[in-house]
Amino acid sequence: MSGLTYLSRMNLSYNNLSGKIPTGNQFDTYDASVYIGNIDLCGFPLPSICTGNTSNQGTHGNSNYRDLDLAMAIGFVINLWWIFCVMLFKKSWRSAYFMFVDELHEKIYVIVAVRCAILKRKFGKK
Repeated sequence: MSGLTYLSRMNLSYNNLSGKIPTGNQFDTYDASVYIGNIDLCGFPLPSICTGNTSNQGTHGNSNYRDLDLAMAIGFVINLWWIFCVMLFKKSWRSAYFMFVDELHEKIYVIVAVRCAILKRKFGKK
């Protein structure tokens, strides 16, 4: 919920919520009246200060991002190794790849050389 950015009104009163109120985006704009009746809530804008590790929201939210980062890293490494293994064992694919890279390098070199020549001519340098 802390990712919401276009929420104009919210009333979470008397819902038996507990833990630390998230901060950021819209949550920083609400006053304490939004959370009336939730005696186990703490943090801004309520006067009760969170002590210790009573916040399930904070640890749960961060672990989702850590899990996503870990999954992305594992997927990247597995796919990279798959590509390297295919290149290692398939000589025709390896040759095609390096020919493509070589042709791309030549095209980029020509484009850069032509642009440099145009700029030199434009600014009068010889």
